[in-house]
Amino acid sequence: MTHNGVNKDVETGGYGAGVNRNITPGGHPYEATQPGWGTYHRKFANPAPLGLSAFALTTFVLSLINVGARGVTVPNLITSLALGYGGLVQLLAGMWEFAQGNTLGATAFSSFGGFWISFGIILWPSSGVISNYTDPAMLEQALGLYLIGWFIFTFMCFIASLRASWGLIFLFGFLDATFFILAIGKWNAHVGITKAGGILGIATAFIAWYNAMAGMLTPDTAYFSLPVGAIAKRGD
Repeated sequence: MTHNGVNKDVETGGYGAGVNRNITPGGHPYEATQPGWGTYHRKFANPAPLGLSAFALTTFVLSLINVGARGVTVPNLITSLALGYGGLVQLLAGMWEFAQGNTLGATAFSSFGGFWISFGIILWPSSGVISNYTDPAMLEQALGLYLIGWFIFTFMCFIASLRASWGLIFLFGFLDATFFILAIGKWNAHVGITKAGGILGIATAFIAWYNAMAGMLTPDTAYFSLPVGAIAKRGD
């Protein structure tokens, strides 16, 4: 049955009295100006696994270079990952987290996407960032300042995650320690300290991958799940 071109079942939302007659069952305002088009209720996918994976892989490769794996010590290879995967893809995941209403995820993914883009620009020879430092010691000190700034931001994320899950708490905790150790390594020009930061970075990458896998193993696609240690909120 219709009334003024509007299906009565849609008017009531199909659930009887007490339901806003101007809201469809999917929660969207009813709109009939385009009768030839259906009303679609799309389910947003979880962007967190994508953002975590982009962060994890880029962090993993840079951390391997920091520990001198396979004799590789020049970090310029990371530029492509930093600009493309860790940077652009993670930034996109952050934007999608805004649509999900996840303030921490949106802020963290967008910011760390910006971190990787900025780091890629630092390493990009054409940017002139490194070449403008004629004193190598001053460059190391400047990079230490850069890293300590990210240490402060990551500590903010760590505090904000304390009621989220143990998976995120460990992720931000290890990442914060990584930034701090790497900054100390730059300020002291100590290869051993930088390698220690690289080891922490590798651990951080695997924690991020674990959280990403836990987010991908949904009940409708996987035979098992991974616990992330969700922390109950007050009143739960």
